[in-house]
Amino acid sequence: MLPSTPIDLEPVTPAAPSPPPAARTRRSWQAWAEIAMCSGYPTQIMLGELLKDIGIAPLTADGALSARFVFALSLGDTVVLIALMRWLLIRNGERPRDVFLGGRRLGEEAVVGVLSVPFIVAMVLVLSLAIRAFLPFLRNVPANPLEGLLGTQTGLLAFLVVVIVAGGLREELQRAFLLHRFRHDLGSAGAGLVVTSVAFGLGHTLQGWDAAILTAALGAAWGLIYLTRGSAIATIVSHSLFNTGELLRAFVR
Repeated sequence: MLPSTPIDLEPVTPAAPSPPPAARTRRSWQAWAEIAMCSGYPTQIMLGELLKDIGIAPLTADGALSARFVFALSLGDTVVLIALMRWLLIRNGERPRDVFLGGRRLGEEAVVGVLSVPFIVAMVLVLSLAIRAFLPFLRNVPANPLEGLLGTQTGLLAFLVVVIVAGGLREELQRAFLLHRFRHDLGSAGAGLVVTSVAFGLGHTLQGWDAAILTAALGAAWGLIYLTRGSAIATIVSHSLFNTGELLRAFVR
């Protein structure tokens, strides 16, 4: 007996096949390799050795940090790292603007960055007081060695350029790149936030373990803002303003 309703003879479009395990493994391996390359450690080590080879030593004759070395390393690493991240994104068929700036208005993101500063300062203040009260042994460096680079007003201006360009700009573009790789290539934005924040803190152990914890918390806060907004503009503004405030506070103290 024939059915009373017509049979749908339209062809069914098959679902797109998932990439083979080998392709997924290769993509994961590539993402980890790019994360390692852009972590800041390889580029700073290579640039540091290059600076020493051309006669710019990391320490002065009295054993203090060399302002010339720190400034050259920070600004040089900014150029190298941003160029490297841009090249890797383009090489993978991605647009740097989409990763770093997202689709939001730049002015709106800048306002978000400005408004975030009071919360960032409050977080640092609370954590500092908690460490001082309950974990005072973490303050293992009595005086921040970087503060010795300030010296005169000229030193302040030079250091101000460094903390804005190498701190606010480079570190936030770097954070955006790394979190993008974790979220889109490794499928875990949460793991990326933890890894990048811990790495950010460990990069500041020269200033003491208390400073490392504070900078890890700052990294987590700025990383969360990037993951929420999808743009590094707010974090660049927030980071730059915070660094500027800390620098001026250290200078007048």
